[in-house]
Amino acid sequence: MRVKRNHCLYRVPLRPSPNCDDRPDREDIALIVIHAISLPAGQFESALVDALFTNTLPEQLDPALEDLRGAKVSSHVFIERSGKVTQYVRFDRRAWHAGESSWRGRLGCNDFAIGIELEGTDQLPYTDAQYDSLHELTCALFARYPRLSADAVVGHQEVAPRRKTDPGPGFDWQRYLGALATI
Repeated sequence: MRVKRNHCLYRVPLRPSPNCDDRPDREDIALIVIHAISLPAGQFESALVDALFTNTLPEQLDPALEDLRGAKVSSHVFIERSGKVTQYVRFDRRAWHAGESSWRGRLGCNDFAIGIELEGTDQLPYTDAQYDSLHELTCALFARYPRLSADAVVGHQEVAPRRKTDPGPGFDWQRYLGALATI
């Protein structure tokens, strides 16, 4: 996997999300935020994450998800349980993934972060295929964006601690960061 000059992943489908805008500084890519999402919670392969990111939620929606109708959210990349990677926002653009957030004293992480959503929940373990894809993606991002490094990879809970808990205890940080140490 590698990042092309147009800030898209080579040989990865791009499903453009309207939920993005220009970064204040296109070159200021200094953080990776790992998220978890499943819609409804704990249900996988529903296609609702894609619908959420592309503003195409169906008319008939699980009542538990009704509060998502009209939400304007996105992520740069979504990694399914199978390991399949889909890109929604070019990396030089601001995806709307972290919300109200801060990292090392900097507010508004969306301005300078790449958001990666893993299909999952806080409590369930993630799949080997997801770790493989995440590792490959992270290596590609490190190669393309020189300000990124293993100490600039965090969970959503670290940038929005009172609001968010993902990717949660089901995410094996030691496994993920240990694999990055070989880069």
